[in-house]
Amino acid sequence: MNMKWNRRRFIGAGLAASTGAMAFRFEERALAAQAQSAAPAPTAQADPSKMPRGRIGRLSISRMICGGNLISGFAHSRDLIYVSRLLKEYFTDAKVCDTLESCERHGIDTAILRVDEDTLRILKAYRRDRGGKIQWIAQVRVSEQDVDSEIQEAIDNGAVGAFVHGGVGDYWAQRGRPEILARSLDLIRKNGAVAGIAGHMIEVPMMCEKEGLKPDFYMKTFNAKNYWSAGPQERLDSVWEETPEQTKAFMEKVRLPWIAYKVLGAGAIHPRQGFDYAFRHGADFICVGMFDFQIAENAGILQQAVARNRERARPWRG
Repeated sequence: MNMKWNRRRFIGAGLAASTGAMAFRFEERALAAQAQSAAPAPTAQADPSKMPRGRIGRLSISRMICGGNLISGFAHSRDLIYVSRLLKEYFTDAKVCDTLESCERHGIDTAILRVDEDTLRILKAYRRDRGGKIQWIAQVRVSEQDVDSEIQEAIDNGAVGAFVHGGVGDYWAQRGRPEILARSLDLIRKNGAVAGIAGHMIEVPMMCEKEGLKPDFYMKTFNAKNYWSAGPQERLDSVWEETPEQTKAFMEKVRLPWIAYKVLGAGAIHPRQGFDYAFRHGADFICVGMFDFQIAENAGILQQAVARNRERARPWRG
């Protein structure tokens, strides 16, 4: 027999079998589902000149923003303890620069990155050695004792915007302390940067709206929560959108730009489904962590998703 079998064809054949006796593991089911759902659609090709754009404050921003968790070696890896180490080994300084350069080449002009020594070193080298122009929006941590340090360090190193980290936003929302977030917004704006607040919990933007904080943008996690490892959060580290219906309903009334993140459920949702869901239900921008080899296709899928959802229930706010 000359027929060549690969893993995907084997899985597909197994699924088509009538006996129903074979029980597939989660990964095999996911691969099979992806093969079936992806087959009819051609590979998307992006036109960088047609990358959809929006505005946050004074900034013009591509509707897809490059996320920084993968570059920083952070991954919601469920129970795979080697993944963060693997990411750090893969994303050498040169590879991070390659990734940022590819983003710019495909029309993605903004990245959301942490404030740490690695980020500052690599951004400096990227600008100096490759002439990189990508805009940096900094993810900052603040405490009651120290609101200033990371914000000031980010802006001193070229950040055009900053926002309070989602976990930090959750923490202060749970404790009913909007004044901490308000102080952060004030400092960011005093430095001429756009100012945002992030949260995994819907209570974060709810508190901000109630207290009249009015950041320049919100970041809120958002996906359909329809993948096998989605929950509950106490058991799995991949569940950062516990209330998609509540998020959709509340954000529809919010008049500020919304950057949705975790739209792919830590790699469990195909971009064709995740991007479309986010834009259809009101997100103005999406933040997506990507490997360099995913950027071209994701940029094309992004363009298609925005085009399909020009008309939607929530007006475009950015």
